[in-house]
Order: sequence, then structure tokens, then C-alpha cells
Amino acid sequence: MRYRRLGRTGVQVSVQCLGAMMFGAVGNTDHDDCERIVHRALDGGINFIDTADVYSRGESEEIVGRAIKGRRDDVVLATKCFNPMGKDRNRRGGSRRWIVRAVEDSLRRLGTDHIDLYQVHRHDWHTDLEETLSALDDLVRQGKVLYLGSSTYPADWIVEAQWAARRRGTARFVCEQPQYSLFARSVEDAVLPAAQRHDMAVIPWSPLAGGWLTGKYRRGRPAPEGSRFAAGGASAARARRPRIDEDPSSPVRFDAVEKLTEIADDAGISLTHMALAFVAEHPAITSTIIGPKTMDQLDDALAAADLELDSATLDAIDEVVPPGTDIAGIEHFTGSPALRPHNRRRPRRPDAIGGV
Repeated sequence: MRYRRLGRTGVQVSVQCLGAMMFGAVGNTDHDDCERIVHRALDGGINFIDTADVYSRGESEEIVGRAIKGRRDDVVLATKCFNPMGKDRNRRGGSRRWIVRAVEDSLRRLGTDHIDLYQVHRHDWHTDLEETLSALDDLVRQGKVLYLGSSTYPADWIVEAQWAARRRGTARFVCEQPQYSLFARSVEDAVLPAAQRHDMAVIPWSPLAGGWLTGKYRRGRPAPEGSRFAAGGASAARARRPRIDEDPSSPVRFDAVEKLTEIADDAGISLTHMALAFVAEHPAITSTIIGPKTMDQLDDALAAADLELDSATLDAIDEVVPPGTDIAGIEHFTGSPALRPHNRRRPRRPDAIGGV
């Protein structure tokens, strides 16, 4: 296992980060098995674990907390806040009110007195960014959080957060967690360069595109039972997508999988390993988040930790999915209110008439 510096910090993290989204109700409901997966990952050289309060409504954090008991000092522990944690409209977002409550809840569930990397899960369009940064800075000063990060921020917000922190003299984000894979390459255009300019770590999520880049989804076949995109699966339920064979973007993705599989075969590796190695190859990437649900999935991912792709393979990949582009169906969760009609059209008076 290789290790890299987490942005401008002095912390060294493994090039693979164990993502815990699939621990709990939306994935592996066997807590003992999840804990064994954590132990195997740590024994395999991973020292970086990423979870979030919203993953199975806190269950993932509880599993991780129990799993690392007795090994806490060996783990760089990351979690997140922002997404709804109840029906109350204030139990979410980037407000000071919610952040100071959310961190206490996460600390309790994780069974620790500090979080190494505390990330804002999404950017909050409706809260002053300086309010969010100020609240997070207080947590750093209190010792409850050591470092701060963002997740799925657009490039302009990444830059604005850096400038706002400098302007106010607060702790700044040292890490960004974007979606990045062979299917989701648009972050290469602005997000990754912005992170590089500000010397931020980058720890991408979904390097296997929700399982598409394992080859488990095949043209003309239903999604495997229990997979994310099966009927009732984690991804399908969360996004209210149609079944995989009814999704209008599926044919494009099937085409890409078939072409990428041929490239992997020519390189003598599996599609899964090629997908993970591709993400790790970009110079902006610090650690790739792997999200196994089973021990077999973990072992397969660990086998790709030291794999490097040659130029011919990378060039062939670029022919299938050009740099800086996304495959059809990829969502980046920006939800920009600037695109809504009332924000891109001048207001009209009811009695307005044509001008001269």
C-alpha cells in the first residue's frame, strides 16, 4: 500500500480510503461482517476511513466506531454533515446551528473525542459560506475536529471557500471529495485543477460508478439482485431511477462498458482494477474511496492498490470517454438555483406592456 500527503497537512493517508456508505441498512446489514471488513482493510494497509452521518441514518458511523475501537490512533477518520437527519428542517444544511449539533452526534456515534477530517457533504446554496466556515473553525479551535473538507463542491465554491477562509483568518478546507470515475470525468475540467492550485487533497467517491465499472450490469440482463441499481437497491431508491433496463441512459453506458472491457482485456487486467487505477493515476488524486459491501469486494479492490496504467491504456480510455466529459446519466448534485426560471429571467409586472 502506498501513502500520500493529505493536501498541505503533514498527515499521510493510504492511496485507498475505506468508504463506509454500504455499512448498515442500505448495504450490508450484518454489523459483525462490516467490522471484519474494516479490520481486513486496516490489516491490508488502509489507514483512512470515510463515512457520513447520513449513511443509514448514523448506523454506518456506529459500525465504524465499534470497528476501530482499540485501533483509533491508527486511523485517519473522516465523516460528514449536511444531509437531512430528520424531518425538522433545521436538522440539515451548513448553518452554525446544525453543524454544532451534527458534530456532537457524530462524535457520540463514532465513540471518539475528535474527528480527523470533517467534511461538508454538499454546498449549501442558502447559507452564507462564511457562517459555515466560522462554525467549522470553532470546532477546530475546540479540538473536536482536526481538519476540514468539502464534498462535491463546484469549482467556484472551492475557490470562494479558500478566499473566504483567508479573508476571515479561519481554518480552510484541505480536502475535496468529488465524484470521479471513467464515467464521470467532467471534474477534470475545473474541479481538479482548482484543488491542485490550492494544494488541496482530493479523495474521489464512486470510482466504480455505482458498480457499472465492475461489469456486473450487462445489456439485456436485469441488474443482479442486491446490487445498487437493482429494483429497490440503494442507488435506485435514492434517486428514484427507473429499472436499469428502462433507464434511457443505460444503452450509452452499456456501450462504454463493452469498449472499456476490451481495453482492460488488452492490458491483461480486470475492468474493476482498470477503473480504480485510472482514478488513482490523475496527479490531483490523493486517495480513492472504495466502498465494499462484502469481503470479496474489498479483497478485489485491495489488489488494485499498487496498479499503474501505461500510456497506451490511458490513451485508449480517452477514446471511449474523452477527458473532461461525463457519460450520459451522470449526476453531480449541483442543483444550482441559478438555473431556475425565477433566477434567470427578469421579473415582469402584471401590467407590463411592450416597450418602444
